[in-house]
Amino acid sequence: MNVIMILYYLITAFIVGVLAWNFVREKKSANDMLLYLLVILPLVLRLLRVK
Repeated sequence: MNVIMILYYLITAFIVGVLAWNFVREKKSANDMLLYLLVILPLVLRLLRVK
């Protein structure tokens, strides 16, 4: 794997971590929690290399 792919996966993992942290902190709105999950899902699939 080249350096670009490693950086790509690191950045994706960082974004997933930030979104997951915001999901855990969100207490007021169930709609916002759903939106966080909708954004996290494709990123997690990308990290797991599922197409």
